Amino acid sequence: MLNQNKVGVALGGFLALFHAVWSLLVALGFAQALLDFVFMIHMMVNPVTVKEFNFGLTVGLVILTAVVGYVFGWVFAWLYNQAHR
Repeated sequence: MLNQNKVGVALGGFLALFHAVWSLLVALGFAQALLDFVFMIHMMVNPVTVKEFNFGLTVGLVILTAVVGYVFGWVFAWLYNQAHR
């Protein structure tokens, strides 16, 4: 049995950390180059332009992804537990 709360916290924390790192890349000015590189190695043209860093949007992004990650983790653990009864 999976602990639904622990799985939710783990996934929510991971997604929040991932997006916090992305926001740091935006703040430091490395995000556009990273996106350009990722698209280039996939033999694609990057249609996306990274905007200026905004602290308020960063806080919202990290909180939203933490909540969404928690919910998805909780639901995943619940479904897993239901399937393995």
